[in-house]
Amino acid sequence: MTTTLPAYLEAARARVDRALDRVLPSAPACPPVIAEAMRYSVFAGGKRLRPILTLAAADAVGLSATDEDNDLALPAACAIELIHTYSLIHDDLPAMDNDTLRRGRPTLHVVYGDGIAVLAGDGLHAEAFRLLAREPATEDPEIMRRKLRVTQTIGDAASAMGMVGGQAIDLQAAGRTLAPRITLDAEGLRQMHSRKTGALIRAAAASGAIMAGGSDDEVTRIDRYAAMLGLAFQIVDDILDVEGSAATLGKTTGKDAAEQKPTYVALFGLERSRQMANECAERARRELAAANLTSGWLAPIVDWVIGRKN
Repeated sequence: MTTTLPAYLEAARARVDRALDRVLPSAPACPPVIAEAMRYSVFAGGKRLRPILTLAAADAVGLSATDEDNDLALPAACAIELIHTYSLIHDDLPAMDNDTLRRGRPTLHVVYGDGIAVLAGDGLHAEAFRLLAREPATEDPEIMRRKLRVTQTIGDAASAMGMVGGQAIDLQAAGRTLAPRITLDAEGLRQMHSRKTGALIRAAAASGAIMAGGSDDEVTRIDRYAAMLGLAFQIVDDILDVEGSAATLGKTTGKDAAEQKPTYVALFGLERSRQMANECAERARRELAAANLTSGWLAPIVDWVIGRKN
């Protein structure tokens, strides 16, 4: 059993990577170029925050949870990471943010071209739901009920009501659509990021709690915790875009300011943004305390998110 957060994160990351390697299709089941492109982005590195949250939430809904309970959450954890990776591939495209660096490597469209990048993202999105449908393989009515609830939870988060909708708002606010440009105030910015970033983080945590058999109250509290964690994560992201370096972050920095994109730093400044991130972190901790879920890894993950440098 791991006793420190870095050890837990490393073990969970390795577990997710092994599972992703197993579930991703390869030739001859699919054309080699798509298999290679999908793996290029999935295994480009990254924090694996979202799938780790899924596993940590599965652990948290009862410290008596068995390894089997946690295994039930692993397919959802992988599905979440596949969706997250697809969103990054599409986000980097010239029609979106036009980024050339992601996780310290050239972005997928730079290496494989725009068309294959679009198709690789589409493929990962579809693979996520294929995985949710088939794993864990069971005829247990209770587990099947949980799987259906998780599938809807993740589908809602990835939909036009969630992540896709948030990205659309982001593009319109940046003046990158044919629709009229919009100006976001503080509430508009919060709404955009609650969809673009927060929805999938919330789904990740809630899915782990659901698959491990958490009570309705536990699932609700973990969902609220993740909402605050997601907002803190985004605020820190905005701060790092100003203060970080491309070498440390593994992606282009300074683009938000250069393109006059709405960010927390642009609206509130660096100092207030730091305060807001810490306030969100404290609210996340309070949600865990209210459900008596402070003994697992979810609370230390808050500190990790707030203190991260990449």
